Amino acid sequence: MKRFTHIDPATIEEAVFLLEEYQGAARVIAGGSDLVGGLKDNLWMRYPKAVINLKAIPGLRDIRADADGLHIGALATLTEVAESAVVREGWPGLAEAARRTGSPLLRNIGTIAGNICQENRCWYYRYPHKLGGRINCVRKGGTRCLAVTGDHRYHSIFGAVKKCVAVNPSDTAPALVALDAVVQTSKRAIPIDGFFSAELGAQSTVLEGDEIVTGLFVPNQGPGGKSAFQKIAVRKSIDFALVNCAAAVTCLDGVVTAVRICLNGVHNNPRRCVASEAALLGRPINGETAREAGELAVAQAKPLLMNAFKAPMARTIVADTLLACV
Repeated sequence: MKRFTHIDPATIEEAVFLLEEYQGAARVIAGGSDLVGGLKDNLWMRYPKAVINLKAIPGLRDIRADADGLHIGALATLTEVAESAVVREGWPGLAEAARRTGSPLLRNIGTIAGNICQENRCWYYRYPHKLGGRINCVRKGGTRCLAVTGDHRYHSIFGAVKKCVAVNPSDTAPALVALDAVVQTSKRAIPIDGFFSAELGAQSTVLEGDEIVTGLFVPNQGPGGKSAFQKIAVRKSIDFALVNCAAAVTCLDGVVTAVRICLNGVHNNPRRCVASEAALLGRPINGETAREAGELAVAQAKPLLMNAFKAPMARTIVADTLLACV
């Protein structure tokens, strides 16, 4: 790991000022479970001159339910979200997603904001610089995505955005998308559907260089609302998802009046299953409609040679997650 300056700002305003001062040569750290690995592996084309620690800033770790919905501070740990009685009661899909992220030790340090801001996963993009030099894939200025013709077992089954087939690795992201969350930053409020970006380079979100996530807002589902999350991974105890899925469903008089379904681990960004959602409106959720929703969720899939197994996984996990909401 190279040398850098470590700074402990006392306020968000001070942290933003420091980001502006360093003009793109600084990174923020919360839990650090993703950032520290990037620093050790010399992941980025431009090594940061400074790391700005957010942990000393007060008021960023609260979890509370108000009349309008759930408010979560950016620095709330995944363990705190998973074990919160408030979250488990009103937003069980999010609590389960946090519980299924990583290992207990990682959940104890990893934050909810960090989990949705982590960079996309690809072993070509993340190849450690110390092992013979970084691999210049398309996200690092190269001319092509090396995974397309290389080892793409865990990559996108829905094609590429700007030639890159790396997938979003977050477990909490699909739950937040299904629950129609809003990301609150030092500058603005960003609806979760517009938060994730598959732009080339290290940028996996729409956050600007001097912008910091300060919290998340998750609205109430209202009467008849339920949510669920499911995950398929090689090792349940720690691995990133091969495929995961979250759903938020509102049923009145036995039929669906509102539904949002999101897959992850299958595309550059968390992927809304909009065709599945449309097919469920006005109908009950049962084995037949859940299977139909699963089929529609992968109808446009274009798996590569080595990751075709993800398509039936995605189809099944959509159906199972919907049935868990009944």
